[in-house]
Amino acid sequence: MVSLPAFAYPTKAITVIVPQAPGGANDAVARLVLQNLSERIGQSIIVENRPGAGGNIGIQAAAKSPADGYTLLLTVGSSLTINPAIYKNIPFDPRKDFEPIALVATAPYVLVVNPSLPVSSVKDLIAMAKQKPSQIDYASGGNGTPNHLFAEMFNLKAGVKLNHVPYKGAAAAATDVVSGRVPVTFGSLPGVMPFVKAGKLKALGVATEKRSPLLPGVPAIGETVPGYAATSWYALFAPAGTPKDVVAKLQVETNNVLRSKAVQEKLALQGAEAAGGTPEQLAELVNRELVQWAKVVKESGASLD
Repeated sequence: MVSLPAFAYPTKAITVIVPQAPGGANDAVARLVLQNLSERIGQSIIVENRPGAGGNIGIQAAAKSPADGYTLLLTVGSSLTINPAIYKNIPFDPRKDFEPIALVATAPYVLVVNPSLPVSSVKDLIAMAKQKPSQIDYASGGNGTPNHLFAEMFNLKAGVKLNHVPYKGAAAAATDVVSGRVPVTFGSLPGVMPFVKAGKLKALGVATEKRSPLLPGVPAIGETVPGYAATSWYALFAPAGTPKDVVAKLQVETNNVLRSKAVQEKLALQGAEAAGGTPEQLAELVNRELVQWAKVVKESGASLD
């Protein structure tokens, strides 16, 4: 375990804004990690869910909070790095409004198909899509959602054209792929794996460059489509201007939490892998993905219409 010289923080409860609804993947990851962080720092941590506008409402609230270490943000990365490209008016600056603390966890998305679709690999799907351009539908949780942009990146990198069918939420999209109304979707690991295990969906590839330890038997899409990498992640931030010693303490203690085998095992049960790292590494990730998703949005023509 790493430790820092003691100083007077925190002296009261900390509020962490989660810009998604209770019960979702971001909320589940946040509550698990923050409960353990609370025990380490000796103060209560209150999770405040502020969903809406793809995460923009909660992120804006965090950005405008006092920079004293007592209001933080734990968000899924897509809200910070996809939203600026997909929304016309974004109410925050992901680079200027926040102090990165630590990457908390990563969670792979999986390319899944209805078993009735006669393909057994990513290579097969690409071949079929090239024979039938714009004739194979894929379901997403809505315009601008991760599974929409992950699929559009697949179109660009693989040189194919799967047809987008947006739904009001990823769960509804997955349900219609299970029923066979739409043959393809990119789903989060926690959302689609029960269907895969039940034989109701077929997993073709994990949306990463390398195989995920959470799904070692499923090939990475990057094995077939070089350069394809699109991982969902969750991270902890503070409002810009938060004292450096506060950020440093939170970073150290968050990393200590993530080294716990018990925490790692509980995250794995939720389809997530414990991460960790430095504020500089998180800032680099945010910068890299802002560029990546802006390019995907521009080249694909994705929009919120």
